[in-house]
Amino acid sequence: MTGADFAFVAAFLKQRSGLIITQDKMYLLETRLAAILRDNNLDSLAALVDVLRQPGAASVKDQVVDAMTTNETSFFRDNHPFDALRKSVIPGLIERRAATRCLRIWSAACSTGQEPYSLAMTLKEMKDKLGGWRVEILGTDISVDVLEKAKAGVYSQFEVQRGLPIQMLVKYFTQTGDTWQISPEIRAMVQYKPLNLLADFAHLGNFDVVFCRNVLIYFDQETKIGVLNRIARMLEPDGFLVLGAAETVVGLTEAFKPMNDKRGLYAPNKDALKVAAGLAKPASIRPLAVVGAR
Repeated sequence: MTGADFAFVAAFLKQRSGLIITQDKMYLLETRLAAILRDNNLDSLAALVDVLRQPGAASVKDQVVDAMTTNETSFFRDNHPFDALRKSVIPGLIERRAATRCLRIWSAACSTGQEPYSLAMTLKEMKDKLGGWRVEILGTDISVDVLEKAKAGVYSQFEVQRGLPIQMLVKYFTQTGDTWQISPEIRAMVQYKPLNLLADFAHLGNFDVVFCRNVLIYFDQETKIGVLNRIARMLEPDGFLVLGAAETVVGLTEAFKPMNDKRGLYAPNKDALKVAAGLAKPASIRPLAVVGAR
């Protein structure tokens, strides 16, 4: 692949998905796109780039984005956020939502469904406190293919062994041959929709908790700022944002503030949001999205 071809693919991926890929990641192109070459009878990456340059070719373009943005996931990944959800976040929301008895949780970039199903199982285990409540869990991803797998809820032995407690495997899964399918009651708790985080997602409505973990690390600073600020406008004032262990809002936006006693959790910064909305005068707080702006 020539330098010009690589630059084209890098720009294509950034424009379509926000993914940043550098020259040292050439091996990712070679390994992840090999199946697409075979499926489309193409003999080289250069030939694939020629297809991507053409108008149309939507199917191949979607295949490339799917292949490059399918990321690592597992059940109850980095268990700390789920502990916080069970011990303090959900109990606090139950108290504050007593009048409406409704909770909405969004798992952004949910991949093949392990995260939203982990959320569903966590809430199912709290059924004594949530009896009679309307609980909505939404999982979104840019890849239609991974969402189809998520909807089916069928996982390999390897996948269910990664992070899933054995008691939950026995309780919520049925084994068929070498695969395990999550129970209909858990699948029914989650809705899935295709969504590109680069696009506007205000139509999804407001949420009490947003999980957006291990996806911002693939974006440049400007894209991270945009995604975080759009999430801030959809999160309830007393809600929570959950990021991955290697991610932070610090230096990107003041729409959120870290919760010192809850690693990876962030609360809306109400003062900064009021300033951004023109409802308050700025004091020592900088306006929303100024950090890192050009």
